Amino acid sequence: MRILKVDMDSFEPDGKGLQEGNGAQEGNGAADTLPPPPPIIPPDFVPTKVEPEPVKKKVMRVPMSRRGIGSRGQKISLLTNHFKVNVTNVEGHFFHYSVSPHFFSLIILNNGNASPEHGSPNLSDRKRMRRPYQSKTYKVEISFAAKIPMQAIANALRGQESENSQEALRVLDIILRQHAAKQGCLLVRQSFFHNDPKNFADVGGGVLGCRGFHSSFRTTQGGLSLNIDVSTTMIIQPGPVVDFLIANQNVRDPFSLDWNKAKRVLKNLRIKTIPSNQEYKITGLSERSCKEQMFSLKQRNVKDEDGEIQTLEISVYDYFVNHRNIELRYSGDLPCINVGKPKRPTYIPLELCTLVSLQRYTKALSTLQRASLVEKSRQKPQERMSALSNALKSSKYDAEPMLRSCGISIGTNFAQVEGRVLSAPRKLVEPTKIERWAVVNFSARCDIRGLVRDLIKCGDMKGIRIDQPFDVFEENPQFRRAPPVVRVEKMFAEVQSKLPGAPQFFLCLLPERKNCELYGPWKRKNLADFGIVTQCIAPTRVNDQYLTNVLLKINAKLGGLNQLLAIEHSPSIPVVSKVPTIILGMDVSHGSPGQSDVPSIAAVVSSRHWPLISRYRAAVRTQSPKVEMIDSLFKKVSDTEDEGIIRELLLDFYTSSGKRKPDQIIIFRDGVSESQFNQVLNIELDQMIEACKFLDEKWNPKFVVIVAQKNHHTKFFQPGSPDNVPPGTVIDNRICHPKNNDFYLCAHAGMIVSEKHYSHFRSYRDYCTEILKYFSFLFPLPVYAVAPICYAHLAASQMGTFMKFEDTSETSSSHGGVTSAGAVPVPQLPRLEEKVRNSMFFV
Repeated sequence: MRILKVDMDSFEPDGKGLQEGNGAQEGNGAADTLPPPPPIIPPDFVPTKVEPEPVKKKVMRVPMSRRGIGSRGQKISLLTNHFKVNVTNVEGHFFHYSVSPHFFSLIILNNGNASPEHGSPNLSDRKRMRRPYQSKTYKVEISFAAKIPMQAIANALRGQESENSQEALRVLDIILRQHAAKQGCLLVRQSFFHNDPKNFADVGGGVLGCRGFHSSFRTTQGGLSLNIDVSTTMIIQPGPVVDFLIANQNVRDPFSLDWNKAKRVLKNLRIKTIPSNQEYKITGLSERSCKEQMFSLKQRNVKDEDGEIQTLEISVYDYFVNHRNIELRYSGDLPCINVGKPKRPTYIPLELCTLVSLQRYTKALSTLQRASLVEKSRQKPQERMSALSNALKSSKYDAEPMLRSCGISIGTNFAQVEGRVLSAPRKLVEPTKIERWAVVNFSARCDIRGLVRDLIKCGDMKGIRIDQPFDVFEENPQFRRAPPVVRVEKMFAEVQSKLPGAPQFFLCLLPERKNCELYGPWKRKNLADFGIVTQCIAPTRVNDQYLTNVLLKINAKLGGLNQLLAIEHSPSIPVVSKVPTIILGMDVSHGSPGQSDVPSIAAVVSSRHWPLISRYRAAVRTQSPKVEMIDSLFKKVSDTEDEGIIRELLLDFYTSSGKRKPDQIIIFRDGVSESQFNQVLNIELDQMIEACKFLDEKWNPKFVVIVAQKNHHTKFFQPGSPDNVPPGTVIDNRICHPKNNDFYLCAHAGMIVSEKHYSHFRSYRDYCTEILKYFSFLFPLPVYAVAPICYAHLAASQMGTFMKFEDTSETSSSHGGVTSAGAVPVPQLPRLEEKVRNSMFFV
């Protein structure tokens, strides 16, 4: 290739770009006598072909294959809720057809039987079977979408998974959904709920917990299995509408109801009317009471001079009482239910309306409702086994013609697996000293002096020295009805006027309602504005265990260590102790159901002071609503600046660990499904690698990604024993994935069956389970996952309370994510004050 040198003096700007010129000035006559410039390219020039640089194809990361099973620990025989599935027709095919408009997709087996993928208009799209008189005629266009071989399931069982494998399993799960729909069940993904009052549990507020069962096919090392588990969903209390509203608003009678709230909660619910027993969907409420709401009644036997049917203006109340002869006891002074269209309303008196059963309640539960649900859903292992056996029998899958066409038969015995019980690590405590502190009371009704006395006594028993508090600040009663932010500001003004300086921490007593609206503003004021650690409590039931838990939280927030493992002093933790290793816990918190516009909050916690694994700090960011992949791990804003999470945490590790860069990065990721594993490896991990390279181009740390899943529906039982499986039990055979590195860990003893499923994307066999064992015991209480994940979840949830009081119009930015419509503005979180930024404020 030849390089042509061009003198830039031969070009001049004209305001539109660069133009070729001859160096002459316009209007200069001498310029016309200059000879033309010599040719730039010789006449015999032959251009040479420039070979383009090869495009580097990005290698997609996938989970590593299993290279064996572990051996450490005492062996134990267990049963699990997987039932053996035999498949004899692996030569058959499913034919998938798309239907436009998209009411449903059609799955047809090669023997001619059909199964709707998402349910026909009369099946699961409407969640339950509907009455024949409600059927409609649809004009649709059917087109071929895919041919799915049953052989793909056999291939998956050999570890040769493909897109067809997942599609084939999904078809089998669709058949289970259709089978449940034909029985009149409420369908929630792969969970099925029968309309049986024996399965209902009142949790308050007009809401019932409805117990059903989950049923899905899984490919495992032991072959194809059917995983059946107990499942619970929330439903609206069926029965008279007025009874539901009274319970929902916790009032004495219908005349005390807030009808604006009632209108919101009733919209789109289905009712049956008395005496016709017809079913309708609620579209709203009447603007006037039943006695005052008028409508035009056609008088069929009365015509005017032109032969037109005359109409009579009549109230809804008079129509039902005088024309329909229906007694109305209390509806006259209450709004009517509207089941018509906005321009053509149809009004029905409230007391003639009954809510039909199996209507999902999708709003967030209150603290009391959640506590009631946990208490009433609790089952002992043998009770759960009995319930699952009964669910399998009542399902009658052997009578399902589509399953028979697939040559599928399902066993009735719980699968047997071998577990290994790992020994629990020894734990030590490094207590802190609590000196400058004060108590702030927002109307909590308790003996505060007695509470302080008992807290100091409990701390003394645990080796935590606690001085007497500076003072107890009581809220002025005149502010108790003020907005939460105002109450917090007034309290801080009172505290600042009397305290000689900033305290070490505040003990904040909230009203009996835990998670009340004061929590978020109080936390923000302390952590973001003043850098003061605070512990909030709602002291309704105070005992030694309660005070111990409070002390453990305070100790951790102030820099003490609750769960320093003895092995950290050795140090001999597998993998972690040999070379500098940073531990990351990652989670994303989303808004409550129905809050589609609330930003998601991504939190990443990181270990500090290597070789310790007990100290952590958190970095938290907002991102677009309902987005699961964290997009702020690497945020390059210039050639030298990265505002991402990972850089922040790596720099902290470097300064807190004796100026060492981590050679290994172990990532615990929560909240992702199996279908999102590749996204974690190719989106989130990519950002982490970029963040490392941005700090040092020659730095190549090793990565281990471990995904934790708690909603997996696999449970384990000890044969013939009423007890849960022993703490520290690991299962990595028979019912695990046929290819990927995954296992189940039951780290703690508990009152209910609880297991955690882990998939790790690097093969450490025993080492990985050993590492998880240690991390499971770092948290002060038995929890659902390893400590880094719990910390990330707590950090996201606590910072999320700040969002409720942000003015999004002033703090929005577009760093939160990208959708098909472009960047989605989300409000930013306030930055924590430097004094608490590196603390474990989130515990």
